[in-house]
Amino acid sequence: AFNCTTSSSCNAVLEAGKNLNRPITIQFSEGGSAFFAGKSLPNDKGVLQASILGAVCGAHYVRQVAPAYGIPVIVHSDHCAKKLLPWFDGMLEADEAFFKAHGEPLFTSHMLDLSEEPDVENIEICKKYLTRMKPMNLILEMEIGITGGVEDGVDNSGVAREKLYSTPEDVYAVYEGLSPISEKFMIAAAFGNVHGVYKPGNVKLRPELLDEFQKYAAGKVGADKPLFFVFHGGSGSEKHEIATALAAGVAKMNVDTDTQWAYWEGILNFYKAKSGYLQGQIG
Repeated sequence: AFNCTTSSSCNAVLEAGKNLNRPITIQFSEGGSAFFAGKSLPNDKGVLQASILGAVCGAHYVRQVAPAYGIPVIVHSDHCAKKLLPWFDGMLEADEAFFKAHGEPLFTSHMLDLSEEPDVENIEICKKYLTRMKPMNLILEMEIGITGGVEDGVDNSGVAREKLYSTPEDVYAVYEGLSPISEKFMIAAAFGNVHGVYKPGNVKLRPELLDEFQKYAAGKVGADKPLFFVFHGGSGSEKHEIATALAAGVAKMNVDTDTQWAYWEGILNFYKAKSGYLQGQIG
């Protein structure tokens, strides 16, 4: 799953998916959505009209161009903290309108990140939204435990290390709360994840914890691997860590920093190669 902020970054992800012949997820953060619509637009606190507009426009754009690339494409909205719920509500309203007209939602899935709230409140709010999403077959992604680093104005860079790791009991409480409503939910459980690329040894990624969470839940419900996980902070991860996470039931892995740098480096290298030409008239 790749964060996008412009039509050109969407196109880059679509092109890569086509070249590799693989399904991809394009996702929009709240800040990225506002950027997609235009930084000059008002985006009032508690309203977030530009973020709603940008996310909806981005979803429509991807829906229009994705069929030309010939691969399955999922459209997703990324981290939504409690203070950003007006953005979430606006996207759901667009989903409901699209569903009424076309029999399917505009987006494929949405994420609620209420990991800053007490676990009980986190799960209760997720239950309320999943109930609203179920009639449209929307998938809910939620976060239990904290992802380190900084994302969309939420700074967890100074969080205590033990907060970066969920427990089997934490994760199972999510399953217990959401599974009676719908099976269409994914859990971003914390196993040392950090947004961005960080120095080796600074944080210990422990994807093997996901297998422990699965086994704990399986023992409770009597089914093998009942949980669908999300791997946050995927940029800079080692292949063996990714393989361990996939084997434990990860269905989605987020990448943002790596693609930001690839995009910037491409522009930089083009400028360096064409700097003489770019000093003159273009066209």
